[in-house]
Amino acid sequence: MIAKQHQRYLTKLFLKNILIIIIVFVFLSFFLNIFEEIKYFENKESEIYYPIILTILNIPSIVFEILPFIFLLGVMFFFISLYDREEIDLLRTNGIDNMKITITISVVSLILGIFLIVLYYSFSANLKSLYLNIKYKYSNASDHLAVVNEGGLWIKEKNKDNDRIYIINAKNYKINILENLEITELDKNYNQLNLIISKKADISNKVWKLSNVKVYSKDKNAKVLEKLEYPSSFDEKVISNLYSNLNSLNIIQLIKLKDNYKSIGYSATEVRLHLNKIYSLPIYLTLTTIIGALLMFKLTFIKSKFFLIVIGVLVSVVFYYINYFSILFGKNETLPVEISIWLPQIIIFLICTLGLTKLNEN
Repeated sequence: MIAKQHQRYLTKLFLKNILIIIIVFVFLSFFLNIFEEIKYFENKESEIYYPIILTILNIPSIVFEILPFIFLLGVMFFFISLYDREEIDLLRTNGIDNMKITITISVVSLILGIFLIVLYYSFSANLKSLYLNIKYKYSNASDHLAVVNEGGLWIKEKNKDNDRIYIINAKNYKINILENLEITELDKNYNQLNLIISKKADISNKVWKLSNVKVYSKDKNAKVLEKLEYPSSFDEKVISNLYSNLNSLNIIQLIKLKDNYKSIGYSATEVRLHLNKIYSLPIYLTLTTIIGALLMFKLTFIKSKFFLIVIGVLVSVVFYYINYFSILFGKNETLPVEISIWLPQIIIFLICTLGLTKLNEN
């Protein structure tokens, strides 16, 4: 009975501290982000409340990105609360040692991490998508659109000089190259004017170089050309960043995007990295919780709460850069994607295992 009571109490106190830290970061994110949105809209004709709405829509995604940092701080404030109330000694006299406390909050972190990727991530991704869609309407690229689906790469762009609209479809996409390309030229009323078919196009800059070209006019006359230049608003750099903000896609959309990239021969490395990063979050949060507990149990000689928090922040920064550099190796394919994401987790796990073996030596 006592065990169940202590588990309920520790869980409630831990969740309370996590919630407090999240609220603090929500307000910090709001005030830091709103100035950026105000600056974005300062020369655009829009309602005055748009920066506020966009900031609110963007906050859940920001919070998701800093969850490991939030959990580490939450753990540290959780233990500070226990020490301030002298409840650590009370728990120990009732047979609840350091290991049991750590296991309790670690299990809570694991369950909470699963909840976050199943429900919260989809929620934040949908809001991020809405955020980007609203900003897109006020961007200079609002007449242009590019997507990747099972039909290949699709681009819609408008030439403001002649009011022509171009619908572009490429079946295969490799670095700097589009293959099996069709460009449909339409007037402003969407009447077809010309159809351009090309075996291959070099898109390394915004003047595409098409080869093995056939041009069909609206009266069905065909013209065969060895080469043709097509001025576009897109190049390799722009197209490769179509989904640079993967936080706006939920897990199902990310899996579909990965399959679509593979279907057109384009590297899905960044999508796979993002998916594995999401999948690893519950484990990462659990390990972060254990690290926080180890720090608080082993650094009892430090009486200053400020220095304890500083140490926690430094540990978070170290873990961040371990993950960051490992992911860089995954992006340039020096390491396999899965290893680049999970290797830092394994390193942290080994550190945690070593610390847990001596946790009750206090």
